[in-house]
Amino acid sequence: QVQVAESGGGLVQPAGSLKISCSSSGSIVRPSAMGWYRQAPGLEREFVARIGFIGDTNYADSVKGRFTISRDTVKNTVYLQMNSLQPADTAVYSCYAVWNGNYYWGQGTQVTVSS
Repeated sequence: QVQVAESGGGLVQPAGSLKISCSSSGSIVRPSAMGWYRQAPGLEREFVARIGFIGDTNYADSVKGRFTISRDTVKNTVYLQMNSLQPADTAVYSCYAVWNGNYYWGQGTQVTVSS
């Protein structure tokens, strides 16, 4: 059974940094893509970043230059390094992995940016 799980959320001060992780398991085939969405209270879920099968990356305009998505293909783990965090980045960050066109989601991890 395919599983996706996030870790590493928490509280960070404005202008600080945080790295969150997402591991996938249950398939012998590497996902065709993995990535992150986030949802802040009262707002729609929004795309943050993704990394494709060949390592190609995409970012939302709001995080370009501040966030970096990377991966460890041996561990089937994706990381999101978040720098220069702002209160507007406060949200539940959810990871997804794609196999055969199907999206599998984790439970989400809370990131709170506050002084």
